[in-house]
Amino acid sequence: MTTKEAADYIGMSPATLNGWRFMGEGPVYLKMGTGKRAKVAYLREDLDEWLRTRRTDPASVLADA
Repeated sequence: MTTKEAADYIGMSPATLNGWRFMGEGPVYLKMGTGKRAKVAYLREDLDEWLRTRRTDPASVLADA
C-alpha cells in the first residue's frame, strides 16, 4: 500500500511516516528502486506487526509510576 494508505491504516499522517523513514524509525517498508525519488510501499502484515509491538498493558504503566 502507499504511504498515504499505510498512514490511514495506522492512524497517522503521511508526513509522520515520511519523518520516521528519514530517521530510521517506524514500520518496515519496501523501497521500489534506488535514490531519494524511489517509491515506497508498505505491506499490511508489516504494519500489523509494527502495531503489535506498540501494545501497552495499562497495568504495567501503573506499576512503573
